[in-house]
Amino acid sequence: MIEEGKALFLQIAEQIEDSILDGSLEEESKAPSTNELAAFYRINPATAAKGAAMLTDKGVLYKRRGIGMFVAAGARELLLGERRSAFADRYIDPMLAEAYTLGLSADDLAALLRERAAAAASESTTEGNPA
Repeated sequence: MIEEGKALFLQIAEQIEDSILDGSLEEESKAPSTNELAAFYRINPATAAKGAAMLTDKGVLYKRRGIGMFVAAGARELLLGERRSAFADRYIDPMLAEAYTLGLSADDLAALLRERAAAAASESTTEGNPA
């Protein structure tokens, strides 16, 4: 679960974000406390608090004094928007640049994506079924 070479507080923040995105941590629900996170990951509570603070600063979490941290309304949409933008920056933009270099049109690229998506879907349905 913990990756070498990546700041622990960032990994904690990403785990919470992933839980919000996959629906296991719903908006307006109580988020794990820094002590719970520290115990689970076996890290210093200050490190867990830094990850939670980062999400608070982004508007993903908010504090209820004396009660704990909660997932903010709209947090899932905020995170989806960030992830979509990061996806485009990391994958789509370089793909478009390479497609341009290869002389592929938008229609060619769309057809290639549909073809690969169909093949991937076909593989995933047959992997669990013995021949």
